[in-house]
Amino acid sequence: MTESLDEAVAVFNAARPRLMGIAYRMLGSRFEAEDLVQEVWLRWQVADRRTVRNPVAYLSTAVTRLAINASQSARARRETYVGPWLPEPVDTSADPYLGAERGEALSFAVLLVLERLSPTERAAYVLRDAFGYSYDELARILRTTAPAVRQLVSRARKRIRAERRTEIGGSAHRELLTAFVGAARSGDVAVLEQLLAEDAISYSDGGGAARASKFPVVGRERVAKYHRAFHQHFWAGAVVEFGMLNGQSAALLYRDGVMFAVLTVTTSAAGIDQVLWILNAAKFPVVT
Repeated sequence: MTESLDEAVAVFNAARPRLMGIAYRMLGSRFEAEDLVQEVWLRWQVADRRTVRNPVAYLSTAVTRLAINASQSARARRETYVGPWLPEPVDTSADPYLGAERGEALSFAVLLVLERLSPTERAAYVLRDAFGYSYDELARILRTTAPAVRQLVSRARKRIRAERRTEIGGSAHRELLTAFVGAARSGDVAVLEQLLAEDAISYSDGGGAARASKFPVVGRERVAKYHRAFHQHFWAGAVVEFGMLNGQSAALLYRDGVMFAVLTVTTSAAGIDQVLWILNAAKFPVVT
């Protein structure tokens, strides 16, 4: 390895946390994000690095533009996805890349809203609110003007404020999740209804690889009765461990030592707003 390539590796490794953070927030998939970062590394190897004045800006621009293109393809694939699509959870308590950056735009509630933004709006919001890029920097990355970027960020923020309630986190979130797990496991409809917001929604992401509802279940009573209907079979032999995924508490369900489900919830002052079941094993997080 030549000295110049040694330097290229060092520069890239220093920027990797940021690149991974941008790519994951743009795509909602750790695996796709890793592929994107690898593509940036390949481009960095063959680039004329002597002409690059700011390597981090160069690499960030490359990953953002690739992510915009990739998100357009990903959106088309998700239109044919079997059942609801949920972001791939990541173990942010131990992840050396995502855990190294700000926590903004990592929660499931925000990631789900970001899915409904245009790729350019999503990029502008992620770079501004999660990574603190200036509007002038964003204009260069997105090949537009600073006023246009301000409009993109403003629209994204308004959409996010309109489509999600103020989240509660920390111990309050963990208490609601723990209580929900207990009530779902026992099939206690009354307790489930007490925990759920009136307009609660349950999503089950099986991706055609696991048995799961192909449609969201909407409304407090329906969600409670839905979980009551399958509690005996589903929870039989299940061992529950709690971890931190995407910066919030999640329940990891194992049977015979093998993970078979991931459960988390989004919460607000109204209670549990969303119940998020990830049953597609291809999306299970690597938990350390």
